[in-house]
Amino acid sequence: MKRILAATALSSVAVLSSCSEQQGPQETAPRRVAVVTATEQPLIQGGTITGDIRARVQSDLSFRVSGKIIERLVDVGAAVKAGQILARIDAEEQRADLEVAVANLEAAEAQQTQAQLAFDRQQNLFRTQVTTRAALDQAQEALLTAQGSAKSAQAQLETARDALSFTELRADADGVITARNAEVGQVAQAAQVVFTLAHDGPRDAVFEVVETLFLGREVEPSVTVKLLSDLSRQIDAKVREVSPTIDPSTGTIKVKLSLNGNTSMPLGAPVAGSFRYKPLSMIQLPWSAMASKGGMPAVWVVDPRSAKTALRAIEIEGYQTNNFTIKAGVSAGDIVVSDGTKFLRPNEIVSYDGGAVK
Repeated sequence: MKRILAATALSSVAVLSSCSEQQGPQETAPRRVAVVTATEQPLIQGGTITGDIRARVQSDLSFRVSGKIIERLVDVGAAVKAGQILARIDAEEQRADLEVAVANLEAAEAQQTQAQLAFDRQQNLFRTQVTTRAALDQAQEALLTAQGSAKSAQAQLETARDALSFTELRADADGVITARNAEVGQVAQAAQVVFTLAHDGPRDAVFEVVETLFLGREVEPSVTVKLLSDLSRQIDAKVREVSPTIDPSTGTIKVKLSLNGNTSMPLGAPVAGSFRYKPLSMIQLPWSAMASKGGMPAVWVVDPRSAKTALRAIEIEGYQTNNFTIKAGVSAGDIVVSDGTKFLRPNEIVSYDGGAVK
């Protein structure tokens, strides 16, 4: 029995040994990856920003004297003509000042008439040697003083008339009222803004833009402007003015686009402006190609001769929705792994479409 068991065991060992020799060592197949060939192509970047339509020229209208507003003749949206009365303040005080100025002028003119008569009389007497030179000089001095007083009274009268006219607020140009800041019954101070008037004529699309939009890249001068209420209405506008200073309250700069005389978009209408950078030849790679080397951005590059991989650090120019732009680290023609980067190792042989293991 023991001999039988021993023979059986020996035969089993012999069978296993023969199977092992037949199978031999198995080689691991190269990892399959997806790749892209780095190529330079025109990169057009930009963004869409909202703004509004404004008149090229607009003015803030205010009374030049203080007083209680007793009448308001227009409201926001009203079209007005140059010289049209927009509002009035109580002019009782100004009328009283005008009456005083008229009375002062009449008194000054009467004094001037008396001084003129006195001077003429002294002059006639001096010719006949009846009066002295000192008396003639005194009469002449009194006449000059009276003439100066009359001129001063005349100037005060003109000032009073102007003050009375200032109780009426008039439009300084043809245009549309876009803002109102006072009501009837309110006491308006001198120079307090009551209306804002948008002058008829050229219009601009105005945008509050983050300053980084203009850093490092040159923006195309042509911008597509669309009406938010009707996106089918669009025009190409030109950048007319870029503010040199930053608004401290918003941290933005003001950009004005000329609508080239197009008035189809109403004042105050919200619009969207599509700003674009001038195209640059850059290398773009998909997000899936992104890897990391020492905490810095990197990509896996495949040697086309040996099909071996290498992890290469890169500098990134910018990020987009589905890809990123290379600033340095990758050259045109490099084969970059775009999918399958998670388990790669340096010098690992890979297979890919269009490449073969050498």
